[in-house]
Amino acid sequence: QVQLVESGGGLVQAGGSLRLSCTTSGSIISINVMRWYRQAPGKQRDLVADITSGGVIDYADSVKGRFTISRDNAKNTVYLQMNSLKPEDTAVYYCKARIRRTGPSYDYWGQGTQVTVSS
Repeated sequence: QVQLVESGGGLVQAGGSLRLSCTTSGSIISINVMRWYRQAPGKQRDLVADITSGGVIDYADSVKGRFTISRDNAKNTVYLQMNSLKPEDTAVYYCKARIRRTGPSYDYWGQGTQVTVSS
């Protein structure tokens, strides 16, 4: 079994910061790209940021300069440091990891963590 568990969400005022974590556990050979998505009520799930095993990073335009994605390969964990938060950042944040156990790689999702930014 593979599990992705997010943590670090909560309620914060506009301009504040939060740090999300997503830890992967289970029988894993390797983890390729790790991604953060978010989904606001009534909206589609959007990609926020991703990072490859080699450290190549990309961000959605809406979070560039405010959010920082990083990973600790030894801990199978990806982080999302969110600064200068805005009310429009309010959403459930999900991590997704492309994981190889045996044979081909597959995508696995976490259960999500709520981030609420008050104005």
